[in-house]
Order: sequence, then C-alpha cells, then structure tokens
Amino acid sequence: MDQTYDELAPVPALAGLVRTVWIQRTGSVAYVQRDLPTGGVELHCPVGGVPQLIGPLTRAQVQVLPPRTTIVGVRFMPGAGTALLGVPADDLVDVSVELWGPLADVLGTVVACSPSAHSALLGVQRSLVEEELRPDPLVAEMVRRLMPWNPTGIASLADDLALSESQLRRRCLSATGVGPKTLQRTLRFQGYLALAQAGYGNGLADLAAETGYADHAHLTRECVRLTGVTPRDLLGVKADSCDCGHDHSASYRPFLAGWYDRFLQAQSSPTRLPSAHGADRR
Repeated sequence: MDQTYDELAPVPALAGLVRTVWIQRTGSVAYVQRDLPTGGVELHCPVGGVPQLIGPLTRAQVQVLPPRTTIVGVRFMPGAGTALLGVPADDLVDVSVELWGPLADVLGTVVACSPSAHSALLGVQRSLVEEELRPDPLVAEMVRRLMPWNPTGIASLADDLALSESQLRRRCLSATGVGPKTLQRTLRFQGYLALAQAGYGNGLADLAAETGYADHAHLTRECVRLTGVTPRDLLGVKADSCDCGHDHSASYRPFLAGWYDRFLQAQSSPTRLPSAHGADRR
C-alpha cells in the first residue's frame, strides 16, 4: 500500500477549535514528509505509540515516518491546542513533546482499542470534547482579524482590541507561540496554499495579489522562508495549483469560507467564489 493521507472536518463540538482531523498511513517503505507552519499545534496519535503534541512551527520540518505506520491527528486553530499541556505556546515552538497525564492515557487506550483508524479518530475527538477546551475570545478575534482575507495593521488591531502593541504581542506569544506579525505571515501563506488547492486564478501572480503579497517574487521569498523550497518545488510543476495528490479541502475550508464571505459582501449577490466551489471537488 502506498502512503495515504485523508483529511476530514472535525466533529461539530470542536468547531472553532480544530481546523481538520486526519488519518495518515505509510506503506511498505518509509515516507519522507515536510511539515509546514500552520499557525497552530497538532496532536499526533500513532497506533501503537505515544500521543505527541507538535508545537507551533516557524519553519518547515522534515520527518521520516517508518513503514506501516498509522497516525490519527488533529490540527488545531491558532491558540487552541496548547491548553492540553497547560504551558504557554512559546515554550513549544518548533518542538514535539510527548503528551502526559490522564489525557495521554485515555488517548492511548482509545487508539489502541479501536477496531479501525476512523473509529480511533472519532474516539480521539470525543476525548477532546470531554476536555472542554475553551477558546480565549480575545485570541479568537485576534486570529480572525489576522486571516489573509481581512488585511489589517498590527497597530490598528491592538487599538481595536483595546490593547497596547506590547500587550498584544505578549498575549499572542503566550497563546500561539509567535508574535502577531509572524502569525499573520503564516496565515497569509496558508491562504495561498488554500487558493492553490482550490485552483483559483490564472497563475502565481493572481494568487500573490489575492493573498496580499506585493508580487509573485514576494510570495516566492516567503515560501522559501517558511518551507525551505520554492512554490514550484512545494506544489508541483505549475506552482499555482497543488499537485501533491492529497485533498486538503477540509483543512483549508476556513480560509476559503472567509474569502467567499468577503466576495459576497463585495458583490452583494449570491454568486459563488470559484475557489470555494472548486475546493469541494478536489
């Protein structure tokens, strides 16, 4: 069996906290993959292994997954997952740590005793629901305002949230692991990936303009900074559409929904944004 990666929307009770949940399986040989910054943390529960929390990434990390490995995972929204360890997010930047305590025991048991990967993934989500994670309303609003379809300056964001810029930075570091400008740049790049997956526009220049880059050269520099490779090397031959073979529409749906809402507001009509429609087909 070749390597497979399947994303799903989270259960409704985790909406607003989780971007996507997923199952990954490797085949008869080891699989090399590049993990990209997403702005949030990830929970990895390997079958037969110890649950791990992957901290916020500021740069791509390359890892080698052993053959015949199955992992069920949860990708959190920025600021939503670090409460599982009870430590500030900036202590987890660019590191992976084993989950400990009662939750780790529960998750390990759920995954080990489930008859299939899909039932294990559902059990993991139910366990997280029971944790009653509560998003910080201010952090959630900060993240919403930093999304790429809603460009904003950091100073004006601080004013709108009734914080000083230094207070905003401290709050953002504690919740997401990075400062607001870094988080904004990461979310902007995720927006580019979302539109590329959806087949938006007519080339890299269109994608760069829509996601707030000065030009395609600016986008290329940011891609190299965050991933270590150019858009063409990351996505495939065209660099304006994702040729990785995986359907990431569940993960990118929050981004596409934001652009769709903005499009509707601008047009004052029921016309659909092409990228939002295409994301459900890929």
